[in-house]
Formats: sequence, C-alpha cells, structure tokens
Amino acid sequence: MSLSEAESLDLLHAHNHGVLGTVHAERGVDMTPIVYATQGKVLGSPIDRVKLKSSLRLQRARNLEADVRATVLVEHWDPVDWSKLWWVRAELRWLGDDSPHGEALSDRLAASFEQYRDAPFASILTFEIVRTTGWSATGSRSIT
Repeated sequence: MSLSEAESLDLLHAHNHGVLGTVHAERGVDMTPIVYATQGKVLGSPIDRVKLKSSLRLQRARNLEADVRATVLVEHWDPVDWSKLWWVRAELRWLGDDSPHGEALSDRLAASFEQYRDAPFASILTFEIVRTTGWSATGSRSIT
C-alpha cells in the first residue's frame, strides 16, 4: 500500500542508512550505500576519513557537480514475514559545497555513530529532500 509523503518522510527520519543514487554522465545511475542524518527537509551524508578510500574526491561528489539530482532508497526486508516489508524513496537535490546545514548534520551523525564522535569528515554532501514516496505491505505508520 502506498504511504503518504508524511509517512514516508517519518520513516526516512527514523533511519540512518540507505542507498544513494547519483547520475554518472557515461554509465548512468551510480549506486552507493551511505549513512545519513536528516533535519527537516535536509539530508546529509558524510564523506569521512574513517573508512579507507583511494581519494576523498569520490565519484558521487563528481556526479553531483555535473547533475544535482539524486535519490536515496531506504528499505526493510523480512524474508519470513512479508507483512513487514516497506521501502521509502527520497528525491533529492544537492545543495552544493556551501550549505549552511553542515554543522547541524555533523552533530546528528556524531550522535548516531560512535565512529563519527570526533566528526572526521572531509565534507558532508547536503541535499534538499524534494519529495518522498513509499510503500509498505501494511500501509501502516507503525512500521519499524
């Protein structure tokens, strides 16, 4: 059953990880698992110094410089009880490198993840949440 935009947004706020889709000019959609924090209609995902990377200039950031549109997908799967299935998709617009929301999102990420307590961020990709849609097997707001 379709979830309302408010129900979808509530689920997005209640969770902290999903899959980010950005647009690569040649390959099309690039998908990356991310952690995130939200505040109102803003979502932030860190580019951190915690996990090993060959560079802090990640492909997702380069994709956003060329096309500010992105999507994040959050979902819950239960292989036994399909009445617990749900997903939320948030359409996003990257706000650029100078977003005023970085500090608040950094604080929220530090509160959610022990690894981020010292805010080891190279940057935080900040997005406006343009629209949310969702579906659940029960159509219920009480989804966990």
